[in-house]
Amino acid sequence: MFRSSFQRTLTVLLFISFAAVATAAQNGPASLSGKRLKRIVVRGANVVDGSGKPAAGPFDIVIENDVITQIVGIDPVAAAEGRARRPEKGDLDIEAEGKYVLPGLINLHGHAHDGRAGKPMPIEYVMKLWLACGITTVREAWANPKILEYRDKIASGTLAGPRIFAYGGFPGPNLNTAEQVRQRVRDLKAAGYDGIKLYTMDRDLMNAMMAEAKVQGMRVMHHTGVEETNAWDDIRLGTTTIEHWYGIPDAAIISGRQNFPSYYNYNDEVHRFRYAGRLWREADWEKLMKVLDGMAEAGVAWDPTLVIYEASRDLQRAQTNPAFAEYLHPVLEEYFRPNPANHGSYFIGWSTTDETFWKENYRIWMKALYEFGKRGGVIGTGEDAGFIYQLYGFGLVRELELHQEAGFHPLKVVQHATSNGARILGKEDSIGRIRPGYKADLIVVNGNPLENFKVLYPPGTAMVKDGKVVQGGGIEWTIRDGVPFHAPTLAKEVRDMVAAAKRPQALRP
Repeated sequence: MFRSSFQRTLTVLLFISFAAVATAAQNGPASLSGKRLKRIVVRGANVVDGSGKPAAGPFDIVIENDVITQIVGIDPVAAAEGRARRPEKGDLDIEAEGKYVLPGLINLHGHAHDGRAGKPMPIEYVMKLWLACGITTVREAWANPKILEYRDKIASGTLAGPRIFAYGGFPGPNLNTAEQVRQRVRDLKAAGYDGIKLYTMDRDLMNAMMAEAKVQGMRVMHHTGVEETNAWDDIRLGTTTIEHWYGIPDAAIISGRQNFPSYYNYNDEVHRFRYAGRLWREADWEKLMKVLDGMAEAGVAWDPTLVIYEASRDLQRAQTNPAFAEYLHPVLEEYFRPNPANHGSYFIGWSTTDETFWKENYRIWMKALYEFGKRGGVIGTGEDAGFIYQLYGFGLVRELELHQEAGFHPLKVVQHATSNGARILGKEDSIGRIRPGYKADLIVVNGNPLENFKVLYPPGTAMVKDGKVVQGGGIEWTIRDGVPFHAPTLAKEVRDMVAAAKRPQALRP
């Protein structure tokens, strides 16, 4: 009786198992998207490993659980004759012949928004956009307890998204003494934050904060703003990264302060961003080179987020992004409209003169960034999306394009977005490279990003194939911690989410 019951149970389990395999085969590899698999094999890929060296291939890449275990070169002659030794089949085999594989992209300045201006927006919208654009790691810039929950859900597999490094916002209320500042650092550490996002702060309090951060082993990303402190304080105190650019040209102005008009009000964002566009021209170049050398020598990295201010130099381009039609959530669309109540929605009376100054600002800023790289400085990539007409994920791909515009070879740009990002996070021994023993974070791309970064955008890009113009490119797979995510499926889910949110009944209060 027991044996008969056991046999029936075993038969049912085997039937379910075979049915699941058959269903996966019928639905294609996309049915395995988001599922933890024991073994994945990426076959015949051209590999850009993230170190800065040229692409090479073809290679077979073997992933077991969450680790890259083998990278096997393929002898083309042996392969053509059918005698090449190839890895055994995986739970998922990804055919990547003619495709490019890169490490997962690292977004050093992300915001996991689940609402804008008090209106809810699905966190899945942000997370799936990030994954669809090849982002496997995000440094959350101004985390809160809800972000810690999202971080833990991603780690446990109950939320699809990139791994999160949650940097707690600093300062906060009632931080007026050195001891209050130190206690705030200790509280952030005890609460489980991975690091600190520092905004504007007086020098004596920054001294105390940085000292305690070192004691607690917390890295610091610094948005200096227009403050008493500048890049020399970051150099002296050992900040991990300077965000955007604030504090760098400020430290190279001979008079010590930008020549603001008498009516300037920093809290008026039209003033703030208008005159930020006139800052770089006031920096003394010789003095600026000393600042950049000081940063490089002190190991202060630079996360420039070139993308987030691009609307300031060409507002029409920003407002008419073709991707908005299908990928812009209506809650985010409303937030982008000029409105003094919304941070970054400052385009009120924005003029040709403003754009002209900002175009010059970019020329000098990019030249300084390139010089910093030449002098040994570490450069990363971040998007700061969710503000100023920038879409999550799309913003980071655009950041890569702007690094190339600044003069960097595409191989160096990829390095900025992968191994440099890992180094800035203190994780250079486990992520940011395609290398045996490293975490299985990689993207499989339908096209060559070194030729055209536009192939990384979810819609891909127009290209000529067999004499015809077709829409090609796009990321096929984003693999994070060994979990494969089918990027076209995620992109479709985002488009469906946006379409549903635009329906009249979804827009009712």
